[in-house]
Amino acid sequence: MSQIKVAIADDHPLFRTALTQAVLKNVNTAEVLEAENFQELITLVENNPDIELIFLDLHMPGNEGFTGLTLLQNHFPDIAVIMVSSDDQPEIIRKAIYFGASAFIPKSASLTQISTAIATVLEGEVWLPEHTDINVDQQTAAEHQRLAKQLAQLTPQQYTVLASIANGRLNKQIAYDLDIKETTVKKHVSAILVKLEVYNRTQAGLVFQQLMITSNDKTQISA
Repeated sequence: MSQIKVAIADDHPLFRTALTQAVLKNVNTAEVLEAENFQELITLVENNPDIELIFLDLHMPGNEGFTGLTLLQNHFPDIAVIMVSSDDQPEIIRKAIYFGASAFIPKSASLTQISTAIATVLEGEVWLPEHTDINVDQQTAAEHQRLAKQLAQLTPQQYTVLASIANGRLNKQIAYDLDIKETTVKKHVSAILVKLEVYNRTQAGLVFQQLMITSNDKTQISA
């Protein structure tokens, strides 16, 4: 395996160290970069366009549910993303894969398991914890995969506008935040509605909310 550049985004230093060890076990020439929050990760990726693999903590600061995963896929579609978390209920693992993650590594995983996951992803395959069945609910899987494709069709700025809509921001507030004209925001909103196949801002915001972790996905958040 030739040298690759990897980013590890996790607010737990010890787990970042474990992931680094696992990466170097598989690719001893790999360059590993670290981020403690999601904004640091975005800065890393923008400054290092040759990053090929990202480890993303499900509950790290700045990342709500699967919004970070879908943002990365929207802005940087060529980068493989591995989700990591101690919040490893089956439905959460399935959602991660439906929304496009290349693997889901529980924080309880051994170094050997982490290494196996990395090797699998580097071969272009999807890795899941043993005994995880992602084919339980085909209808839900299809809905989430469809949403992932729709979000991928948005331009980066349209994605940002959609996230702002979901957070309750008005067009004039979004225009101020992004330093663009309100008419430009309105054009983005119109395009978003078409791509998401919805009729208004409220529906668009509800679509985005599907990326969040719900009480149905877990019993408790432990990461």
